[in-house]
Amino acid sequence: MASWLLRSTTSTLRKLPVAFSGKSTGVLVGRRNFGSMDAGQKLDPCSCEDDYRDTVYQNQDLDFPGGKIPLTSQMKFISEASDKRLPCYRVLNDDGSLISNSIHEQIGQEVAVNMYSAMVTLKTMDTFLYEAQRQGRISFYMTSFGEEAINIASAAALSPHDIVLPQYREAGVLLWRGFTVQECTNQCFGNKDDKGKGRQMPVHYGSKKHNVITISSPLATQISQAAGVAYSLKMDKRGTCAVAYTGDGGTSEGDFHAGLNFAAVMEAPVIFICRNNGWAISTPVHEQFRSDGVVAKGLGYGIRSIRVDGNDVIAVYSAICAARNIAISEERPILVEAMTYRVGHHSTSDDSTKYRPTNEIEYWKTARSPVARFRKYIQRNGWWSDDKESELCSYVKKQVLQAIKTAEEMEKPSLTELFTDVYEQMPPNLQEQEMSTRDTIKKHPKDYPIDAHV
Repeated sequence: MASWLLRSTTSTLRKLPVAFSGKSTGVLVGRRNFGSMDAGQKLDPCSCEDDYRDTVYQNQDLDFPGGKIPLTSQMKFISEASDKRLPCYRVLNDDGSLISNSIHEQIGQEVAVNMYSAMVTLKTMDTFLYEAQRQGRISFYMTSFGEEAINIASAAALSPHDIVLPQYREAGVLLWRGFTVQECTNQCFGNKDDKGKGRQMPVHYGSKKHNVITISSPLATQISQAAGVAYSLKMDKRGTCAVAYTGDGGTSEGDFHAGLNFAAVMEAPVIFICRNNGWAISTPVHEQFRSDGVVAKGLGYGIRSIRVDGNDVIAVYSAICAARNIAISEERPILVEAMTYRVGHHSTSDDSTKYRPTNEIEYWKTARSPVARFRKYIQRNGWWSDDKESELCSYVKKQVLQAIKTAEEMEKPSLTELFTDVYEQMPPNLQEQEMSTRDTIKKHPKDYPIDAHV
């Protein structure tokens, strides 16, 4: 049995029955007019300190495990959300002009032009490989339409020694690091020059040479892996960081929460970059979580966070530069929420017009295009012209079409590659499976691709 007494100068005491140790007991409770707790008011959590300031007992902290906590006589719940959304860092206006007094990294002509060229290359490669899938020449594809700025600007801000763990819309990161258009198309066609030996779905790129961990289909697994990679880099004193990319849908997975918590507790130098493009396939963000987007989640894990305009090349570049410096110098994780819009379908298996209006898609494709905005910026600086644009587009188109032609004509990996790279010496059961597969193909050649390299 126990009785708790809540005292107040304006309270009246009454008894309430409460469950305690399996029995009912009378508990004296103070009744008074507390501050409004109506969820509809959505009080700003940051205001809690002000609300409690007059009622926190001086020098009466309780030393709980984890640190001292001040006492208060006020019963007040922390608000579930703020009525004021966290701001979004932006540098470029839609017309390509710089916002006055903005704080950002300075980008020279050479880097700016290279970034723009890479964005155009990514967009062009996406266009033709998407069409190749529609023609039945590859089995699957995913585009990065509308998200080119996040790809290229974040990659440009990193060191080539940083370990990248992508999701599946980061082909531009690989292109920036030197992974060629030909290597991308080889992977999508699964030919003998594919670094993955034809074992992965299309767009599941990876490159040990470029410090990019191979993409895997299960959602958000790369986030917890990145925390471990970053902790390893810290232990080895490498002076680099890990970088994990995910979409807003990935933050609804358990791996996101486990990864952030581990990184925060272990003080791992990792940057979590979330491409909040509004949709997890057909699920809009408002049906995924009630928090203020993704950036607010960092607070719960004690992670420094920032929200940035993901369609603003300079803002993304500046934010990732700063995030990388903090992650390495202070040995701590950083969460970056890049606000954008998925202009393309989720994948070639999706028709997004079934769940969102076409005029909305068209608006983001044209008026809010990150490629068009950055082109306006470099033209304003006298670094670009219509002639250079025409020359670049023509060159990239020829490059992509030639890469597709070469990849398509190349033979597939040897059948042996289905069974290698698991054991140093192939065990008898796998040898039997290989022999059985070969015999089956020889007996039924019409049931298998004519280019199957037996």
